[in-house]
Parts: sequence; C-alpha cells; structure tokens
Amino acid sequence: MLVPCLNEENTVADVVARIPRAMSGIGNIEVLVLDDGSTDSTLERARAAGAHVLRNATNQGLGKTFQTGVRQALMLGADILVNIDGDGQFDPADIPKLVEAVIAGEADMVTASRFLDPELIPEMPGIKKWGNRWVARIVWLLTGKRFRDVSCGFRAFSREALLRMNLFGSFTYTQETFLDLAFKKRSIIEIPVRVQGTRLFGESRVAASIPRYAFRSLKIMLRAAIGYRPFPFFAAISSLFFIAGLGLLSFLFTHYLKTGAFSPHIWAGFLGGSFTFVGIITLVIGFIGDMLVRIRLNQEEILYFLKQDRYSQVTPACSDSET
Repeated sequence: MLVPCLNEENTVADVVARIPRAMSGIGNIEVLVLDDGSTDSTLERARAAGAHVLRNATNQGLGKTFQTGVRQALMLGADILVNIDGDGQFDPADIPKLVEAVIAGEADMVTASRFLDPELIPEMPGIKKWGNRWVARIVWLLTGKRFRDVSCGFRAFSREALLRMNLFGSFTYTQETFLDLAFKKRSIIEIPVRVQGTRLFGESRVAASIPRYAFRSLKIMLRAAIGYRPFPFFAAISSLFFIAGLGLLSFLFTHYLKTGAFSPHIWAGFLGGSFTFVGIITLVIGFIGDMLVRIRLNQEEILYFLKQDRYSQVTPACSDSET
C-alpha cells in the first residue's frame, strides 16, 4: 500500500490505521507512507500508526514521489500495488473492491471513479467537476478509450502494470498512467466508489490553483501523446498549414485567371507557398517521430525484461529511509 503525503498530519494516521491488514487472496500487506518533504508531524504520526515511511528530504512533486513508490514496491516483490492519498478523502475500506479485479486478472489497473455512478458523485466545486470532465475527454480523444475519472488518486496496479509503466512527470502521475498503460494495450477498469469531495483539512497541493493544474496536466498529457502517437499529432498540424497554404495559392491562381496578372495579390503566393512548405516540414517531422517511437517501444520492451530480471532477484525488507 502506498500512501503519498505532504503535510497530512491531521489525517495520515487515520488513513494508515483503517487500511485492511488482511484481504482474501492477499498473503502479506505492507503499508508504505511516501512523505514528500513534509514540514509538519506527518512522518511521526505515520510511523506511530504502524506504517513504514520513505521520506524525500525536499519536496519532489507527486509524480516523482509516486515513481519512487513504484520502484520500492517492485524492490519488495509486490504483486499488487494500491495507491491511496493520505488526505482522508478516500475510504480504505474500499481497497478490496479495487484489488479484487486485479487478483482475478481482469485488469492491470483498477481506478476508483468519482463520476461513473451518478448517485456517488461527490459534492465539490463546479469548476473542478468541469475540469475533471474535460481532462477525461482529452484522454478519451488521445487513447480512443472512454474513462469518466482520470484524476483520482485511489488505484490498484498489477505487477505487470508496474513493470510496464514508464512515467516522467514530476507534478502528477494520474493522467500519465492512463495514457502510458492505454497506449501499451494494458487493461484498465473503473470502479465507482463514494469519496469525500473536499479535503477535511487545508487545500489540495496539486489542484489548489485550477489554471496551474490544468496547464501542467495538459503539458504532461501532450508529452505522453506525442511520445506514443507523434504522426497523428503532427499530421493534424500539417493539414492546417496545407489548407491555409493551398487556399491562398488557389486564391492567387483564380485571380490570375481572371486578370492575367498576379498583382496586387502576389503576397498570397509568398504566404501560401510558405504555409505549404511548413506543412510539408511538419509532416516530415511526424514521420521521423513515428520512426523514433518504434525505437522507443523496442527500448521499453528491453527495459521491461531488465526490470523483470532485476526485481526478481532483489527483495529487501521494507524499512524507513530518506531520499
């Protein structure tokens, strides 16, 4: 169990204490709190509640902290990883619901969904509901797979998913995991759960500023999309330049047929030719990107087998430490 925290002294002990210590199909349960440089008593309260603590000396961001947790889980030989935020918005009693589908082999990632069941949609600011809905639509557009909630921090992962994932964002990991696993054809399902729509204490460290959260999340998703689907992305941009360029050239040609002269619209020829040239260059970039993706996929396949070999041989006991 991973419990990422940043200054969650008011809730972390309760979250840790309510995590089930026995579940059907699970032999051993370890609780690891990931303290991302807290300045309050989060670390002490997590330890007192019985959790192991891995602490960042300085704040690294939720994305990097989650990546650290994934590596630690693989080092421990975990077959299933559950991530639940330490702010108390999620009910640890729902963990077996998420784990069940992973144990049954039905999914590589099972995510709690706040919006899948209309009767369970939490009370939260309208702007956040709107933002979550549009982020989910963007993931749908990029992957071709429909999900209702791609920003929820309550999830279960199979070992296969942990070995396959390659994440790079430091700000957050929620949308990037959807894109990464969906592009790799791993199965993802949503389970509706009831959650607390707003934090009991303080403000969200990730979504405190909606414009900042939107910008940084979109940047992560855009990078992931280009990283796996560069040709459709650049082809779409190229088509815009082609349409504009050919439109201007057609206008100039029509004018020439009517008047027998290019003047006074010769500017349309220069501008149309420039747009068409940029469209060609952009399309070539898409082809090059597509070839680079093939190289990347081969590298990730090699990395997958290297991870399998490494983490099958190293399984140290869980212990508190600082990074």
